[in-house]
This record gives sequence, structure tokens and C-alpha cells, in this order.
Amino acid sequence: MIDTIYVENAVVCHERAVNMIKRFPDAACVTCDRYQEVFNPKAQNFRLQKKKPALMLAKKFGATVLPAPKGYGIGGEHNYYFSHMLNCIYDCRYCFLQGMYRSAHYVVFVNYERFFEGMAEKVKTHAGEDVWFFSGYDCDSLALEPVTGFVRELLAWLRRHPRAQVELRTKSTQIRSLFETAPLSNVVIAYSLTPAQTAETFEHKAPSVEKRLAALAELAERGWNVGLRFDPVLYELRYQDLYQRLFEDVFDRVPQNSIHSVTLGPFRMPKSYFRNVTRLYPDEALFAGPFESRDRMISYSKDCEQQMMSFCHDQLLRHTAADKIFTCSPLSQDLAANRVDRNDSVGIDNG
Repeated sequence: MIDTIYVENAVVCHERAVNMIKRFPDAACVTCDRYQEVFNPKAQNFRLQKKKPALMLAKKFGATVLPAPKGYGIGGEHNYYFSHMLNCIYDCRYCFLQGMYRSAHYVVFVNYERFFEGMAEKVKTHAGEDVWFFSGYDCDSLALEPVTGFVRELLAWLRRHPRAQVELRTKSTQIRSLFETAPLSNVVIAYSLTPAQTAETFEHKAPSVEKRLAALAELAERGWNVGLRFDPVLYELRYQDLYQRLFEDVFDRVPQNSIHSVTLGPFRMPKSYFRNVTRLYPDEALFAGPFESRDRMISYSKDCEQQMMSFCHDQLLRHTAADKIFTCSPLSQDLAANRVDRNDSVGIDNG
């Protein structure tokens, strides 16, 4: 899986870095001062690197927990996000990461305590209130868990901080670490879902929808709160039939009392990212859809988007309560994609 590991000099002897390196005994290990030396240079080919990404082990500087976009959330008043990892092991054609980052290599920040400290600070700021933290903007929350062990440590921290509410967004079936502890009421395991035909076409390397549904059902059976994330909704000529069947399959498999929330969102991507992605995949059928430019974003035409969202929302109401359904606005994703820890994405680190 990993042939090359880049390790910052500052974390060469860090216990977590050492343990991750041991998992890949045949990988070449290369030291560097800062991961940006390899991650940020221009003239890299994301598409080529995606075929054989390297692993980068780094130390996180600067802010670790940042405000979520206004209007983003699943019912909480105070919403933040964090990214203990950059880039995803899957290769979904609609993912904005391939248009944002110059490199496809995986970056893991091994000083996890920095993230827990940042979360604790926000909990303290909102004394006596629940605070929501979202994982999964810049990576899949669980896909590399057998290597990183981040979620295992996060769960231990969350058990001591019940006002910290966390969403772990994923497509992964790597859920064993969740079963090492009793279910936590302040954790939602949220699965991104698209129709099976769509997933097979555009979600390369990701587990099938059937496997995700099996994982969801097992999590629910073991008492975990689960989330259903139909985001982005992707246009196809038969999208009504495809999404209607998807919703029926999901709600047949996942009991209502285990569903914490359902989100619905249209496809949207900042113009510059969309331009980068279409350069990488000029023949990709997905990008030949009925798109238009709106508010610095590329999205489906307003009529198409409204029809899709209205149809899906109406269909969801046949299966679940209205107060469980949350709609993500195109503006939220615009801010989310550009919000990024610019310190990390452009190579300027504080601290």
C-alpha cells in the first residue's frame, strides 16, 4: 500500500510515527524538515500520484480546530471542524481535494494532543453548552484508522468530555476500533452514500454501498448513533429512480432509533478547484453535466439543483422525520473548501 514514507525530523522519534513506520517495513523512509517541502511544490501531477501515494508524518502547528461555515451543522449551535489528516485514500471523482491540493500524498499529523487541546479550548469557551466538532473535510475519518489509531484515542478523550459532540464522516468499513469501547452518545458515525450505480462509476477505491450499509447496520445494532449523508446529490438521467431505490435500501437496513441525522446537499465546487479537476480528468463524464457558474462556485443549474433537492427531500420525508433532515447550502461548501487551514495547504505554518 505504501512504498515511501516522508518523516519530519521533528517527529522521527515520536512514538506514533515510529509505530506507523513499523507497519510498512518495506517502505523507503525519507526525512525532511517540513512536509510542505514535498507536498506543496508546483508541477506535481495529482492524478499520477494518486496511483501510488506516499505517507507523510508531520507535526501540526497553528490552529487545529476552526469554525465550521455559517449554516453548516446538524442541529448544534456551536460548530467546528478539525483535520488530523490531509487527503483521502479513496479516489472519488467529485471530491474537491483533488482540485485543492497539489499533491495526492497522505499527511498525518502525529501530535494528536494538539487537536484534543484545541477541542477542549472550544468546549471551555462555550461553558455549559454542547459543542460540535466535524471530522472528514480533508480526509476520510476512518479509512486509515488501522494505521493511525487516531479515532481510538479520540474516543478515549470524548468519554471524558461529554459536551464535545463529534461527527466522524466516512465511507470506510474500518469500524473495529469503535467496537473496542461502549457506544458513546456524543459520537455520530456518518456515512456518505450515493446510489450503487453512481458509486461504482465515480467512487473509485471506496467500499461498495452494500458494504457501507452492512457497516451502518452493525454499528446501529451495537448501539452507535449513525448519520446518513446524501451529499453530494449527483445528476444522472435516472436520478429519481436511483435515489428512490437508495433511500428505500438504506431505511430498510438502518433502524430509525439509531439515526441521529440525515443531510442532503447538491454538488458544488469552487471554480478554481473545478478547473483543476477537469484538467486532470478531461474525459470524465461527470463533468459533462448541466453545470453553471454561480457565486464563485460550479454547481448544477439552479433549476436542475432545485428539482433534485426537492425530489430527494420529499422522498426522505417518506422515511424519516423532518427534524432529522438538514440541507447543506452551496455557500457552505464554498466556504468549507476555501476555509481550509491555509497554513497547511499553502505551506505557511505558525508556531
